[in-house]
Amino acid sequence: MPGPRHRLLSLVLASLPTAGCALTHHPVQPATLGEARSSADLAAVIDLPGPVTVETVASADWTVNRSGLLRLDAPAARAAGLVDGPEPVQIYFHALRHPGRGLFLVDTGIERALRDRPEEAAFAGLVARVMHLDLLVPRAPLGEWLAARGERPRGVFITHFHPDHLTGMADVPPGTPVYAGLHETGARAFTNWFVGPDVDRAMAGKPPIEEWRFQPDPAGRFDGIIDVLGDGTVWALWVPGHTAGSTAFVVRTPTGPVLLTGDACHTRWGWDNGVEPGSFSEDLPRSKVSLGRLRALAAEHPRMEVRFGHQP
Repeated sequence: MPGPRHRLLSLVLASLPTAGCALTHHPVQPATLGEARSSADLAAVIDLPGPVTVETVASADWTVNRSGLLRLDAPAARAAGLVDGPEPVQIYFHALRHPGRGLFLVDTGIERALRDRPEEAAFAGLVARVMHLDLLVPRAPLGEWLAARGERPRGVFITHFHPDHLTGMADVPPGTPVYAGLHETGARAFTNWFVGPDVDRAMAGKPPIEEWRFQPDPAGRFDGIIDVLGDGTVWALWVPGHTAGSTAFVVRTPTGPVLLTGDACHTRWGWDNGVEPGSFSEDLPRSKVSLGRLRALAAEHPRMEVRFGHQP
């Protein structure tokens, strides 16, 4: 299981925000897609049936430390007697199909090379060892999944730029737009000297990363809200804490709204008990606030289906 080195990587990344270099040398620009909206705009349509389908694909099984997934010193975690140890997780991507706009991905799963030629994968060497990618059990690499369906994504929406959400990026066809949260790639950290080259390899052949143009929500329900496709079917919610630009998504489907939390919540237990992610997060207090906002949104809309960052 990932041990002290993995925890150290996360802790250093969180504790040295002004040291080192930026996460990637890949160019970044404001998003050309999406319009800033308010929580009132979202509330007006969220419960209306929508045309978009969401397929969540478990790309790989993995194991990480529970202390990274959950804040074990939170009162609910202490009361439950949770202690650190290996926790089974999965690495996902989500396929959003819009009848008029085509296929979009949320996160990227893993690339085929991680299964077939791990030494040639974008995330290899020291980073792969620290992340214990040798513990991955591949299930559905993104490139294989795309090839089997003959589909080309129109864009990729990244919940955040941690490596386990970019491990399939090399399988994304060249030229595909990639969208990320505001300030997500700009934070400077010592560990970026090591992670950055792998992120750059994963992003090779892609256009400049497009950052969502979030604006303050007048009601203060979220830090920002974007109507992604301009028709009220897919919404990006700025939920900083796990990382500066962490983004969740609400998708209006024929059977009701689906919330993709990203790593604002890794596990069902954390969601049910209101316990935010642990040492993998950069800003624990802000992470708790963002989790609370997502849980409040779901409580107001009982038909909402919630899909978490790393567990069913």
